[in-house]
Amino acid sequence: MSATMADAKKRRAAEAALEHIPAGSVLGVGTGSTVRFFIEALAANPGQVRAAVSSSNATTTLLDAAGIPVLDLNDLADLPLYIDGADEATRAHHLIKGGGGALTREKIVAAAAARFICIIDESKLVGTLGAFPLPIEVIPMARRLLVRELEARGARPVWRQGFVTDNGNHILDVHGLAIADPPALEGELACLAGVVMVGLFARRPADLLLVGTDQGVITV
Repeated sequence: MSATMADAKKRRAAEAALEHIPAGSVLGVGTGSTVRFFIEALAANPGQVRAAVSSSNATTTLLDAAGIPVLDLNDLADLPLYIDGADEATRAHHLIKGGGGALTREKIVAAAAARFICIIDESKLVGTLGAFPLPIEVIPMARRLLVRELEARGARPVWRQGFVTDNGNHILDVHGLAIADPPALEGELACLAGVVMVGLFARRPADLLLVGTDQGVITV
């Protein structure tokens, strides 16, 4: 699939999300290439949202440029809706996220939101998670320890060198995991000492998938 074709599918999914946003609402906004198209769509429809909660410094910059006020999650009593993309998604709404390195704040905003809509192109919809390496945000001093722990489980963790998260941590991209039970694996890995956040979104999955295709948008 060419980049132009993929971008067209991402844009369709992003624009379809506008139909699910009550006018004048406050919503959480994720991070990534599909979300960039979503923010462009918001900018083209002023007044669609009153303000947003951002999941990353990069998204905050885009929201500021679009003229959308960014609020602190701590200042809100509730958050009705969160919209974000994914690196992989299943029809059970389980996700792998974190290719952009924003998984911790993304998971926090998703947990706070009453509803989570995931916008993807059809190449991201898979039968089983795991072809995309699983990102795990880790405390820097625990990186080598966690590499050994993950290797003992038969996985191949790769340090994302030269990248530091917005929280000042490192990312391990974990290859070769068998993700037959995403909620169970999410819980198991989250308990390892030094893990900040696991890029499995299964215990709090998406509520709705909007999947961009050549023909339009499929709702899952």
